[in-house]
Amino acid sequence: MAQIQIRRTKGGTDLVLLPRDKTRFRSFQQLGNPYEKAPMGKFMKPGKVVLVLNGRYAGRKAVVVKNYDEGASDRTYGHALVAGIERYPRIVTRAMSKRKIKERSKLKAFIRVYNYNHLMPTRYSVDVNLDKTSVNKDAFRDPGKKRKARREVKARFEERYKSGKNRWFFQKLRF
Repeated sequence: MAQIQIRRTKGGTDLVLLPRDKTRFRSFQQLGNPYEKAPMGKFMKPGKVVLVLNGRYAGRKAVVVKNYDEGASDRTYGHALVAGIERYPRIVTRAMSKRKIKERSKLKAFIRVYNYNHLMPTRYSVDVNLDKTSVNKDAFRDPGKKRKARREVKARFEERYKSGKNRWFFQKLRF
C-alpha cells in the first residue's frame, strides 16, 4: 500500500501520496534528457528494397546496391546506387506456349544514383548477387559501361524471376 505524507503549509495541510518505490521519480540528471536525439540506426543497406518516389522511375521498385550515408565529394548528401525494374514482366498463364512465356517474362532494368529523400525504404530485402565490378558509380561516366551494367542487372533480375523467388518484387505496384 502507498504511504501518505502530510505536509503543513500556510494555507492548510496537503496530503501527498508517495509511491511504494521511489524509483518512479527520477531527475533529468539520472535519466538523461528525453528531448536529446539518439543516433539513428543505419537501415539503407545493400539488398534493401526501396520505392522510387520522384522522377522518371517514380513508383518503381528497386534494390540498394551501395549506400553512401555520409555523402561523397561529388554528392555531399546521403545517397544510394540502386538497381530497379523499369518495365515489369507481364502475366503468364499455363495455356501460353514456351515462346510466348519467354517473351512475356522479359523485363527492363535501370541503375541510378538517388538522394535518400527520393527513396522510400521498405521492410523487405532481396539478396540479388550483382557484380560490383560492373555495377558501380564509375559505370555512369562511360555509356558502354552503363549499358553493360544494365545488362548485368537485367540478367540477374530475370534469373531471380524465373527461379520464382521474391515474386512480389516483380509485380507492378498498384496505387
